[in-house]
Amino acid sequence: MEKDKLFIVMVGLPARGKSTIAAKMKENLGKDGIKARIFNNGELRRRLLKKNTSYPEFYDPGNREGAAIREKIALMNFRRARDYLSRKGQAAILDATNCSFARRDMIISMLGDHKLFFIECINDDQEILKASILRKVALPEFRHLKKEDAVHGFERRICYYKNIYKPLKDERNFVKLDSLNNQIIEEEIVDTIPFYDRIRDFLVTDCVKNLFLIRHGETHFNLENRIGGDSCLTPKGIAQAESLARYFKKKTIPIIFTSKKKRALQTAEPIRNLQKDCEIITFDEFNEIDSGVCESMSYEEIRQKMPNVHSARKKNKYHYIYPEGEGYISMKERIDRGVKKAIYLSNNSNNIMIIGHRAVNRMILSHFLFRRMEDVPYIYIPQDRFYHIIATQDKKLFQSKRYDNT
Repeated sequence: MEKDKLFIVMVGLPARGKSTIAAKMKENLGKDGIKARIFNNGELRRRLLKKNTSYPEFYDPGNREGAAIREKIALMNFRRARDYLSRKGQAAILDATNCSFARRDMIISMLGDHKLFFIECINDDQEILKASILRKVALPEFRHLKKEDAVHGFERRICYYKNIYKPLKDERNFVKLDSLNNQIIEEEIVDTIPFYDRIRDFLVTDCVKNLFLIRHGETHFNLENRIGGDSCLTPKGIAQAESLARYFKKKTIPIIFTSKKKRALQTAEPIRNLQKDCEIITFDEFNEIDSGVCESMSYEEIRQKMPNVHSARKKNKYHYIYPEGEGYISMKERIDRGVKKAIYLSNNSNNIMIIGHRAVNRMILSHFLFRRMEDVPYIYIPQDRFYHIIATQDKKLFQSKRYDNT
């Protein structure tokens, strides 16, 4: 048995990030000169079958015809993967649900000539699942259906898979992965697995090829030096948003993630309008710091009317929490969660865009770039430029870029 050959078997319910992880894994192995290929059952099915297989009953275990077709597709991919490793291939990634004991027993019996490593993707975050399903039903396979019918049908498909889903338990080599938080929940490694250190490092690393981190344009509150609130953009802020749109026009931005504040959405809309196919997804996690009783006040008003707040925050900005509000330290968990949600929903896109706020963007930068906690509140977040971030296993890049002379 050759030591440098490996079958990587993805496991999990639909819309749990399996294909995204498989694609990133193939790319990262390739950077190390490891020849890897993905064998995706869904892609093979869509390529070979002319009949419509988007309807949920096709995935009903009780549908003998559908089950036979899916079994045939799986067997074809197993053989293709085995042939690939018998030649020059080193890692064959089997991208499918592989939910049942029976399916995994078949994999073990057919592909036992090389090491097998199972990765079970787990994610029960309902907001993320809903957004993932919306991304799934935007594929050509579902375009003949109304959006609500496609969503309902995909949810029923998931229910059919739940009926046969058996988590990994007795397999010799596996990890259970929280695919949203890049966290290994359980690990069982009996054999020496080729490339395992590289794969494991990848599984727990937030990888972004290009993250464009933007602060919203100028607002009326900015001119008055007021904090928080839900102010709209000024004419200059609108011009800044339009300049950003022109700057990014030639780049492909599939999703713009923003807070739910007007100023962030007003900045995002011109960018979306100049993209061919782009959607805006809003997250509470990217809302600006909640300044509690100080919301919408100017710093001068706080200094005069609440001197205790002013002096206490001045002593330790990172750890200070506004009365009835929050602080940098209490924002960290939600900002980290928002970043992971954005990466997860980007589906291995080359470009991710987040439009946030000054304090929020400081925290996002500190997610990727080591800074002492006490220095985070002083990171420079201007409105006439953005940050370009690359963060992978092999490369770290942080650049501040101007987009116009506005």
